[in-house]
Amino acid sequence: MPTHIILLTLFAALLHASWNALLRGGSDRLWSMTIMCVAIACSCVIIAPFLPLPTGESVKYAVLSALLHVGYNLCLVRSYQSGDLGKTYPIARGSSPLMVTFGAAIFAGEKIVSTMFVGIGLISSGIMLLAIRSPKVPVRDLKFPLATGAFIAAYSVVDGLGVRVSGNSFSYTVWMSMLWGALMPVFFIILRDTKSLLRWRPGLFGAAVGGLVSLLAYGLIIYAMMAAPMGGVSALRETSVLFAVVLGYLFLGEKLTLRKMLACTVIVIGTFMMG
Repeated sequence: MPTHIILLTLFAALLHASWNALLRGGSDRLWSMTIMCVAIACSCVIIAPFLPLPTGESVKYAVLSALLHVGYNLCLVRSYQSGDLGKTYPIARGSSPLMVTFGAAIFAGEKIVSTMFVGIGLISSGIMLLAIRSPKVPVRDLKFPLATGAFIAAYSVVDGLGVRVSGNSFSYTVWMSMLWGALMPVFFIILRDTKSLLRWRPGLFGAAVGGLVSLLAYGLIIYAMMAAPMGGVSALRETSVLFAVVLGYLFLGEKLTLRKMLACTVIVIGTFMMG
């Protein structure tokens, strides 16, 4: 995998962990996520006129991805209602790289070399080691994080396919994100009401900034998937758990244990193998 793609993906991983820390630290995470999406949609409306239109062939992928992103948002918010960032985030992220790898092989005909496959496996194993604290993990603790991981894998493969026929990775990202950002408030209103969405609350600015950070992070990932194997990009992206562990320790009062440090070491080894 090209060095510049690795570096871009790792930077996107840092950004991704940052906005997840913002979301996990909020008191009303569904509202925070929705505000993030509104900020994403507004930003994309401003950016879109300066970019060429994506090809018609990519529209179906953008629509499907937007719907999958909404499902991901709802599952992620539900996951954060219980469990700390250092537990819930790794389960959600660690379950997706291998699913993306197999999905890309089935739907995009990608072939993964042995060293990259081992690297992906190490990264996923390390991520899951961060999350699993005992051999017997209650199913209720895994249900929504694993569903989140399935949504991540699904929209990653869809976007990997869409961006490759879009003609312009940034145009595809902007239009898909605009649709995704517009859909999320609709679901919020269905689940709650319009008044609670529009009411001013502390944390509004932080949530909006988190949305912009999220847009930049995923834009970089979509660009990377256009130039590199989807499974490899997905695995490198999930090294964001390393940053999530540190952010959780520094800002959310979460513990940094020997097991977490061992898992992080496994992830780093897998990352080097990817290169």
